[in-house]
Amino acid sequence: MARLVLKFGGTSVANLERIRNVARHVKREVDAGHQVAVVVSAMSGETNKLVGLCREASLLHDAREYDAVVSSGEQVTSGLLAIVLQDMGVEARSWQGWQIPLKTDAQHGAARITDIDGDKLIERLEKGQVAVVAGFQGVAPDNRIATLGRGGSDTSAVALAAAIRADRCDIYTDVDGVYTTDPRIVPRARRLDRIAFEEMLEMASLGAKVLQVRSVEMAMVHGVRTFVRSSFDDPDAPQLGAGGLPPGTLICDEDEIVEQQVVTGIAFAKDEAQISIRNVADKPGVASAVFGSLADANINVDMIVQNISPDGRTTDITFTVPESDYDRAFAVLRDKKDLIGYQAIEGARDVVKVSVIGMGMRSHAGIAARCFQGLAEKGINIRAITTSEIKISVLIDSAYTELAVRTLHSLYGLDG
Repeated sequence: MARLVLKFGGTSVANLERIRNVARHVKREVDAGHQVAVVVSAMSGETNKLVGLCREASLLHDAREYDAVVSSGEQVTSGLLAIVLQDMGVEARSWQGWQIPLKTDAQHGAARITDIDGDKLIERLEKGQVAVVAGFQGVAPDNRIATLGRGGSDTSAVALAAAIRADRCDIYTDVDGVYTTDPRIVPRARRLDRIAFEEMLEMASLGAKVLQVRSVEMAMVHGVRTFVRSSFDDPDAPQLGAGGLPPGTLICDEDEIVEQQVVTGIAFAKDEAQISIRNVADKPGVASAVFGSLADANINVDMIVQNISPDGRTTDITFTVPESDYDRAFAVLRDKKDLIGYQAIEGARDVVKVSVIGMGMRSHAGIAARCFQGLAEKGINIRAITTSEIKISVLIDSAYTELAVRTLHSLYGLDG
């Protein structure tokens, strides 16, 4: 017998038919003798509808009332799933974030989890009751509902799994696992049986949309084995596949992966923009003025390249920001022109960041050289480069996205 947390996203609970399918997945685990807690998102499209109503009511709405409105979608889903489970003969009860309680900080609309008391849930689970928990929400220090930001249900599920000491957290989604890259771009992409926490964190932060970044961070910190699988698989299908697991991908410690590939996957992010500041004085404090001004405006900077002129007097600074912050970043830097002292500012939106990720890169030389050579042979120019122990990211023109991804996927032997 195991203790499991099952999480179902919006497409999995989009209507009553799909909620009944979810209930069959839950009942299968209960019938197998497992203790089960379920975390659900709002029905597909419901949160967007509620956010739209808040904005229509007032562009300057109170964040606390915004949370009261947008959290109601998960409350509806959790209640409906509990009703369907009861109709199937499964003892189930819905729980809201404040009832657990799942405590958050005071940042309404984008709260972070500070503590979860899992004792009451554990007591109910040990008595055979299924807990159906509304994801995406908790209770703030002001004793009001707080929401965790978009994608927060994944984070709720992993945090809950840590709090109740679950053996595994199963994330049911509309894909059947984590692939070596996007199968829509590379049809020969392979589903991974296992991937290390660090690799999944890089994949999620560099463009893979399977899991929310904060949920992977939490899983890694608390050592929560997380399993990505499809909610559209037949609930009655055989549950044992590779390694004694159902079809899907297990995210786990590196120690659990026997055969470690040099490169695990290729990720890409299209929501990037490039900004270049030309002919800046090469002296202490200039970089601080540039990036401090952007930090004060809450704009994240990713890739940074600095080129010093031959005479050592001026430098060009190139960096990337999220495409959604491009116009705001330009405005901030224009306002700070006198402080920074640049001659010109340029930018480009038509760029994409392509990343090569793998734990095996720590102990293998020449991975970066092969990447650069492979792209050069295809005539793909690199605008910027960043590296870490387990990833290489290059910024290229967006027109070459598919060619670059396919080239690197084949180059590192990832084609299935």
